[in-house]
Amino acid sequence: MKLEKIKKAHIKRGMKSHSLKTITQMNMKELRVNEYVNLLQDLKSRVKKAQLKAAISVNTELVLLYWHIGNEILTNQKACGWGAKVINILSRDLSLEFPEMKGFSIRNLKYMRAFADAYPKLPIVQQLAAQIPWFHNCTLLDKVKSEDERLWYLEQTIQNGWSRIVLVHQIELKLYKRQMEKSKTHNFKTTLPAVQSELAHQTLKDPYIFDFLTIGKDAKERDIEKELTKHITRFLLELGSGFSFVGRQVHLKVGKEDYYVDLLFYHLKLRSYIVIELKAGTFRPEHAGKINFYLSAVDDLLRDKKDNPSIGIILCKNKQKITVEYALRNLSRPIGVSQYKFSRSLPQKLKGSLPSIEDFENELSVEKKRNVKRERANKQY
Repeated sequence: MKLEKIKKAHIKRGMKSHSLKTITQMNMKELRVNEYVNLLQDLKSRVKKAQLKAAISVNTELVLLYWHIGNEILTNQKACGWGAKVINILSRDLSLEFPEMKGFSIRNLKYMRAFADAYPKLPIVQQLAAQIPWFHNCTLLDKVKSEDERLWYLEQTIQNGWSRIVLVHQIELKLYKRQMEKSKTHNFKTTLPAVQSELAHQTLKDPYIFDFLTIGKDAKERDIEKELTKHITRFLLELGSGFSFVGRQVHLKVGKEDYYVDLLFYHLKLRSYIVIELKAGTFRPEHAGKINFYLSAVDDLLRDKKDNPSIGIILCKNKQKITVEYALRNLSRPIGVSQYKFSRSLPQKLKGSLPSIEDFENELSVEKKRNVKRERANKQY
């Protein structure tokens, strides 16, 4: 009798009859009708409010809405002892109430729950996760289990404007690990001011992955250099944000002698020229002396008064850390040494899953258009 009164009350409040039928078939200990109806009404209200704000900030509002839905599911499951079936019912009811929205599938609701579980603090969601598209967040939930690593990829995605395909690429190639495991392969701390030293350290990777090159293991420096400039879009992506390509085999006239820098870049954040020397073999101490000479020449011949000291990066096939440490110890110019690897160093399964150069260029173009649209919407607001 009591259940019949509850049904009538819920029908008056707009509860769909099919939902009541589903609920009555469930174990009442698993799902309390009153609590569920209150939850559903609250979520409906949240969705409607979010729809009104969506025109102003579509992505942020959507991600925050999904976090709130996931958090409510988590909270009610813990408080009321609900099982996984509540997600199935919510999916049906929310999809019927908002048929124009495609985000209330069972799978996506499970992502919302996992999203709220991964980021229990709303400020982190507002400052980081809500600043990137929802499916970027789903990718991070799927592929990155460490909280620190996931937050790092969030920050990098925001700073660099990565599309989802680029984010997947960086995760698959373990960019976080390559950025974090650099030790004593540079002398930045002793040759640069603290702030610039830290930024230069963050800029350096070890190893660099040139998976887009299709050259043999015995390729010479000029062959590698030529292929890198041929695929400059992918090369810049691997180098990281802030790099601007200046030239290949850049001529330097020192006295009566002619010298040529393998690759020259300018880093917009560091405000420094970056001299890159390629070595097809193992790092040797004399390589440090040569790039130190090039840095002196670039600072004298190319550097503007407003520029910071030029930085050198030696890319070699192999290196011994102790050899690098000794070679750089007493040099006054900032130099880093990193290894590089070709695609043949990657597992065969991973090679096939990586996007092509055309995929990257298309994604970068699409992402650029999206950013322009977002900027226009924000200006109008």
